[in-house]
Parts: sequence; C-alpha cells; structure tokens
Amino acid sequence: MKVHFIAIGGAVMHNLAIALHNKGYRVTGSDDEIFEPSKSRLAENGLLPEKQGWDPKKITDDTDTVILGMHARGDNPELIRAHELGLKIMSFPEYLFEQTKNKKRIVVAGSHGKTTTTAMIMHVFRFLAISFDYMVGSIIDGFDTMVGLSDTSEFAVLEGDEYLTSPLDPRPKFHLYMPDIAILNGIAWDHMNVFPTFENYVDQFRIFIEKISDGGTLIYFEDDPEVKKIALEAKNNITKKPYKVHGYFQNKTGFYAATHNRVVPMKIFGEHNMQNLSAAKEACLTAGISEDDFYRAIQSFEGTSKRLQKLYGNENGDAYLDFAHSPSKVKATVEAIASRYPGRDIVACLELHTFSSLNINFLPQYLGTLENASFPFVYFNPHAVQIKKLPSLSVEEVRKAFGKNDIMVFDNSSEMFSYIRKQKFRNPVYLFMSSGDFDGMNLLELSEELLQTNKNK
Repeated sequence: MKVHFIAIGGAVMHNLAIALHNKGYRVTGSDDEIFEPSKSRLAENGLLPEKQGWDPKKITDDTDTVILGMHARGDNPELIRAHELGLKIMSFPEYLFEQTKNKKRIVVAGSHGKTTTTAMIMHVFRFLAISFDYMVGSIIDGFDTMVGLSDTSEFAVLEGDEYLTSPLDPRPKFHLYMPDIAILNGIAWDHMNVFPTFENYVDQFRIFIEKISDGGTLIYFEDDPEVKKIALEAKNNITKKPYKVHGYFQNKTGFYAATHNRVVPMKIFGEHNMQNLSAAKEACLTAGISEDDFYRAIQSFEGTSKRLQKLYGNENGDAYLDFAHSPSKVKATVEAIASRYPGRDIVACLELHTFSSLNINFLPQYLGTLENASFPFVYFNPHAVQIKKLPSLSVEEVRKAFGKNDIMVFDNSSEMFSYIRKQKFRNPVYLFMSSGDFDGMNLLELSEELLQTNKNK
C-alpha cells in the first residue's frame, strides 16, 4: 500500500504518516515548510522530504491514496497531478474514518476538554490491555505518536475537532467520524473566523449528534445548557447518557476523586478535569469496562502535554503550562490552579494568539476569565494581529475587555517577562497559557530562573 501526503509536516499529518509507516505502508510526502518537532520526527523515521516544495513527479500511478493536509490548496501541482491520474484523494478525517469504519468508534467532542478526555480513555484502555486505534491532539505519555492504527483492534478512540476538514472541504472534521459512542463535553464559542456567530457554532454540534450511528450512545454534560438543549432535541435512534462533574475533594495530602463508596487518589487536579473524568468513565462503561477496572486504571493518569503540565517546582514555588486560549478554557484553568494552591500568589500569563482571541469583536468573551489570578498578565503581538488581517488592537482595549482593574497588558513579550522578573511574589504559582509560545520563549528555563531568583527576593 502506497500513500502520499500533501503537506506532510502538519502536527497530526506527520503523526499519521509515521503510524502508516509503522504499519508497513510505503509513505511519501511533500511540504513547502516543515517545523520542529515534525521535522526531526519525520527524519527519524526516514520520511522527511529531501527538499521543500511541491513535486508532481512524486505522484505516480502506483499511489493508492493521496492525503491532503490543511494548507493543500486547489492549485497545488501535486493535487492537480493526482486528479489527472484519477487517484483516490482524501482528507485526513476521511482517511481516518476509512481506516476505522469497521471498529467501534468513540469520538470526544466539545469546546474544551477533548484532548484530556480522549487521553483518559486511551490510558484506561492501555492499562487494561485492550487493543485500540486512536487519534489525539497531543503527545501522550506512553504513546510514540498522536495516531495509532492496526488491523486487529475492536475500538477506535478519536478526538473530534470541530475545525474544518481542509481548505477544499468546509465540513468540520468531527462530522466525518460517525461515532458509535459520542461525548459532548461543552459548548463555548470558538473559531470565530470559521463560525461567525454562536448559533452557527452550536449548529455544528447539533449535526455531530445527528452523525451518531443508529443504536449508538451520546454521553453529554448536562450542566451545560446548550449541550443539554441539543442533546434532548436529538431525534435519532440513540441512547442518551447525561453526566455531571465527578465528586472530588482536596487537602494537604493531594487531590481525590470520590463517590459514595470509594476514594481514589489522583495525579491530576481541578474541577474541569473531574468533568473530563466523568465523561471518560461513562464512555469506558459503555464500552464494557467495569467501574472497578476504570478507577484502578485512571488513578495513574498523569495528564497530557500542555494541559496543566507542571514545568518546574521547588521550595520557592511552582510553574505550569497550559494550552488554554479560549475564554472557557482560560477561566477553568485559572480556577483549577487557584483552588489547588489557596493562599498563594497566582501569577497568570495569557498570550492572545488565535484569530478569535485577537478579534476586537470577540474579546469581550474574556470578561472575568482571569478573576481568580492574583497577578494577571495578558500579552498580544501586534504583528500577529496584522498577519491575521484583523483591526489593530490597543493595550487599553484588551484591558477593558477582561474587566479586571489590576490586569497588566503588554504588546511586547520581552517587556512583560522583564517586569515579572523584577516582582516579589509570595510563594508564587506561575501559570503560562497559550496556543503559541510567547515569541519563542523557553518557558522551562524561565520557570527555573523565576523560582531560583524568588529565593533571594
């Protein structure tokens, strides 16, 4: 089987390429630009293109499938050649469904918690030695790639992203996965560049529910009014299972998930993670796993990369990194840190990086999201605003949108971190939140510096 990737360097695309290579497929690919870590990982597997750019000579009539990445435009010379040869051309989600169509598909959807909930289910399945295929939006401990495919597994665990399939296919990715077991964690407006109104955004989840296979199961968070509304409205022949935030408590010894008859020590924390855990539990039970086995497995789950990931800690304080960027994610992440570390200085640094977060019309959605931070900082790069062809932003406009008088807003990351270095915080917890990288800042080194320096303040 020969597969060619147009735009092989994408985060998920290069993982699929490696997964197929490991499965024994002949894999080739092209891209006009490949960044780390994709570049090194492709090279390690012998899949890095010899040169950058597009080469229609790579498209040969013995190619079984051409897979399109997110920046494969209609005039791409390789795509044109594939059409000329009459080859099968598929987007990433189309191909993923094709690979898993004969398996029981568990698809995790929602505006927040997708990656963590998917990773929890994966962790339980692996702990219990249940064979499964998977696709998740982050590297997970114990898994070499973000995609895993086999010919023998009964299940497929997929993260259901609502973003578009490709520039040539405007359908949201999760509309193509046709779940047998679907999770809907929450709905909070995101991707304003694609879904210009909240109503249009909600419609995508309504369609997702309609795609659940006949006789399948919808597991939905009933404390989200939008989720509950569209779940109850759904007319297809499915079983509906509502869930709430899992019981929990915390003390000086740690964080615990709790039910009426059991207490389970956890390596993760935060109410939002207890919501994720509750969803994962319902999915695992629906898949035939017992409660005892679920709790036995989940207590060793340590989280995922960039989701409340602990960067560094010592006697002077702690530092965390989180992918949080949308309003609901930012609010939940700050609340989790503040709850876990009461009485300490919570220094929250948020980078506005996405199209929505840099849009003056969307910014008011962030009102109150940093309320639980002792010292809130927000950074945006004016150049990023220009690149996205959005109206310019001022520091004052951003400050007003967040609605917190003591918030400090910077449009220069070096100036923000220079200011933070000079402050005297009391046993601080630094929380860095971004889907970017604060202009290339090495946050691990910064965390070590801040917490070593804090000793002398």
